Amino acid sequence: MDTGSPQDTGPDAAQDAAQGMAGAAGGEPVWIALPPGLLKMRRLLLVVWLGLITLAAGLVPGLLAGPAWAAFALPPLALLVWGWVMTERNWRSWRYAERADDLLISRGVLWREETVVPYGRMQLVEVTSGPVERHFGLASVQLHTAAAATDATIPGLDPAEAERLRDRLTELGEARSAGL
Repeated sequence: MDTGSPQDTGPDAAQDAAQGMAGAAGGEPVWIALPPGLLKMRRLLLVVWLGLITLAAGLVPGLLAGPAWAAFALPPLALLVWGWVMTERNWRSWRYAERADDLLISRGVLWREETVVPYGRMQLVEVTSGPVERHFGLASVQLHTAAAATDATIPGLDPAEAERLRDRLTELGEARSAGL
């Protein structure tokens, strides 16, 4: 059951999901989708890089060897179109859910991956934002645990939601680890 859709994003949806977590503790988790700003950022990066490669692959051979050689631009152009579609599919696959004892992170189109991070095992929760992410008003939450294989990241969140999630996970992690 996927209740997280692109329309269910942002701080209000996250707060509703956090409030609805108590009702979901016994049943299905309440999934929260990533905001559309992440899709916009990834598509822009795709167009910039593959657009430059397409231009170079068509323009340089076309000018140096003749117009027929401009067909070298077709493979990068096809890759750009394919990447445009796949970027959206990948973005739609990302979601997370806060449950009573752990955080679920689900992602993947062909190979689905669901990570369960118990609150008591969290050692560090970081909010990071690079220059491109900051330009698009996005931040990522990275969870570190004792086992390196269970480190998890939630990319492309609104900065306010990332900070709220960091504070909540830190609070729950401290409460759960005190009982160990």
